[in-house]
Amino acid sequence: QVQLVESGGGSVQPGGSLRLSCAGSGFTLDYYAIAWFRQAPGKEREGVSCMTGTDGSTYSADSVKGRFTLYRDNAKNTVYLQMNSLKPEDTAVYYCATDRGVCSYYWPSGHGMNYWGKGTPVTVSL
Repeated sequence: QVQLVESGGGSVQPGGSLRLSCAGSGFTLDYYAIAWFRQAPGKEREGVSCMTGTDGSTYSADSVKGRFTLYRDNAKNTVYLQMNSLKPEDTAVYYCATDRGVCSYYWPSGHGMNYWGKGTPVTVSL
């Protein structure tokens, strides 16, 4: 049974950093695409970053490029989202999701990702 558990969320001031973790079980990262999404109050869900398991290639939303980094630890079957230079507009609940395959061109929509974690909240404010 595929399961994802996020952790690492919290409150931080603008310009600060957080590292989110997504621990997976019931599958192997090597054969799955895994992505982070976020949803702010009153807004639609947004794709943040995606990794294709077979080759480790990553894709990120323009809004986070240069600030967020997605990487993995295969031994722990865990992916991490390192978030630097955080802005108030990064405030949201962050979810990780996965499914077999690659980060397709439509990955930001979340379509094709059938396994989701429960989310971890991130608040960026003074």
